[in-house]
Amino acid sequence: MALYEHVFLARQDITAQQVDGLVEQYKALLEENGGKVGRIENWGLKSLTYRIKKNRKAHYALMDIEAPAAAIHEMERQMRINEDILRYMTIKVDAHEEGPSAMMQKRDRDDRPRRDGGRDNRGDRGDRGDRGDRRPRS
Repeated sequence: MALYEHVFLARQDITAQQVDGLVEQYKALLEENGGKVGRIENWGLKSLTYRIKKNRKAHYALMDIEAPAAAIHEMERQMRINEDILRYMTIKVDAHEEGPSAMMQKRDRDDRPRRDGGRDNRGDRGDRGDRGDRRPRS
């Protein structure tokens, strides 16, 4: 059986529990048609770059799938019918990634390389404390 990564976007006005219900519905459909679902990640509600069917945000979900092509076609057919699904994409892969996906790996701001090469560009401002070097306001 072939390996796939499947991501879908659900409408912003449904709850996270309803998104989990959609994932379980499509997981059951794939298993009925001889497939298996591995990793499932719910990426949460994220802003869209542009509006899709009058939605500015969407719930994102990822599924790693091992299934025959017919099962994938049936799942995509049912997603086209479902009004809660805005977009979906299924990609055939050679192997599933281990661990969390790139979306789930939270990079700490301090771990990123600095644009200025690590220099402190503030210059020598000295210690002015309570701004005593200024003349009093009149």
